[in-house]
Amino acid sequence: MSSTQLNNPEELENDLEKSGDFSFLDQTLRPNKFDEYIGQETIKQNLKILLQAAKERSHPPEHVLFYGPPGLGKTTLAHLIANEMGCQVKSTSGPAIEKVGDLASILTNLSPGDVLFIDEIHRLNKIIEEVLYPAMESGVLDIIIGKGPSARTIQLDLPPFTMIAATTRVALISSPLRSRFSGGTFRLEFYTEDEIEKIIKRSANILGITLSDDAAREIARRSRATPRTANYLLKRARDFAQVNKGDLSSKYVADALALLEIDELGLTALDRKILEVIIEKFKGGPVGLSTIAAALSEEMATLEEVNEPYLLQLGLIERTPRGRLATPRAYEHLGFDVPKDTSKLF
Repeated sequence: MSSTQLNNPEELENDLEKSGDFSFLDQTLRPNKFDEYIGQETIKQNLKILLQAAKERSHPPEHVLFYGPPGLGKTTLAHLIANEMGCQVKSTSGPAIEKVGDLASILTNLSPGDVLFIDEIHRLNKIIEEVLYPAMESGVLDIIIGKGPSARTIQLDLPPFTMIAATTRVALISSPLRSRFSGGTFRLEFYTEDEIEKIIKRSANILGITLSDDAAREIARRSRATPRTANYLLKRARDFAQVNKGDLSSKYVADALALLEIDELGLTALDRKILEVIIEKFKGGPVGLSTIAAALSEEMATLEEVNEPYLLQLGLIERTPRGRLATPRAYEHLGFDVPKDTSKLF
């Protein structure tokens, strides 16, 4: 399939600058309506019911918690809820709320019906959590004035609001806090390749890029089933084609992603090094994660939280009590001969 030339980048920048969106290019790619949001169908259906019921009762929706890996659309869903209800969203994050006074300032400045979005809520201070409980449950803020015997507590009534929280590590949120998200706790799933392809085409249209179906599919294959990664690869492929005065065909996309060292499965250079170390230095495993980290001069937490989940998802490694094992698929992908006795791999 043929591809046409990219739109004039200078015209695109001028249009974005006039609209006020040039400084926030990632924000421009976020959908503004549920109909524009691709994927997570079950979550969308549940949220539509929650919001419709809240509208009919003329009451803010109940508090909602989203969790899942980074880049799947938790923040986008929070903004969509606010847009659907026609209210303002005030955004902050767990680490940013350092003192009780910070939380009090945020809550008392909310208007009726506002959405308070707290990202990475698992990093919220436990003392601040205690203040948040009555605010979420009863709509009041308990403040202690003074110290010692003369200390007293006053209650401030808060305007009705909806709290939406997002986290990548739901297990670190205390049970009392989790139980107060009465609107629901929703886990975002990885996207299918078809869904990622639709997201790429929508983003390309917003950015003024014309790309072929083959190019969109090529990016989707290497996007690790994550919209944020897909948009990142699309923008880098656009830059590559622009600088090289080419069109955004599958060839230019492949060349751009090869320059980024991202292969057909979406593996990065570090992903492949992990597999190579297991296969070449440790005969396919089993080998402990700390040993792999030492061999690569990388932090163990990086390998465990960033690289390993995707390798497990693709079935390239197995995690056993004795350590990590490379699977036959990993051997084939890297071009190594699969051991004749594959039973030793497991």
